[in-house]
Amino acid sequence: MGFGDLKTPAGLQVLNDYLADKSYIEGYVPSQADVAVFEAVSGPPPADLCHALRWYNHIKSYEKEKASLPGVKKSLGKYGPTGVEDTTGSGAADAKDDDDIDLFGSDDEEESEEAKRLREERLAQYESKKAKKPAVVAKSSILLDVKPWDDETDMAKLEECVRSIQADGLVWGSSKLVPVGYGIKKLQIQCVVEDDKVGTDMLEEQITAFEDYVQSMDVAAFNKI
Repeated sequence: MGFGDLKTPAGLQVLNDYLADKSYIEGYVPSQADVAVFEAVSGPPPADLCHALRWYNHIKSYEKEKASLPGVKKSLGKYGPTGVEDTTGSGAADAKDDDDIDLFGSDDEEESEEAKRLREERLAQYESKKAKKPAVVAKSSILLDVKPWDDETDMAKLEECVRSIQADGLVWGSSKLVPVGYGIKKLQIQCVVEDDKVGTDMLEEQITAFEDYVQSMDVAAFNKI
């Protein structure tokens, strides 16, 4: 398993293809698997690798919380598609400044046991919180206006980038191009969200992160379901 060399365009392409139908490296929530791969990537993937860039921007938003994410960080060869060998280099997943504190990476056996206990407690709290959620889920239907920079923007690629955004509680619907003047068209796209999982701020942050294509995003209509 692996992604090849994540420092190269070929490795990033493997990562992009792997994330085409996934929100995270493993499971349905951010985890130490995402942290390991994120730290191996030298910077934001290019805009044409929209799945990898969407994932990168999302995991970057957890920078201050990465130590508390569930799971145990493994070597890069433990993640990714089968049949691809990791060649990023030893220690790439843990490449950080010497003064960066890793709450889960101690050589002290006693501290490691304490870190393991904390992880298990947090994971148990998370699972308990999910189990206690009410059966009735509040949802909203949102109509978004996504505006390009000019009439030369590839609107098909812009829509592909928007639809690449995946999250628990988010379902994309129909879309159309609407003229706004001077030959420019905006993308008008419908989505249904679970209110306690996905908000308009999160959608705007992730959509406008595709800055090579997107100038701005506005909420055209918002209706409770």
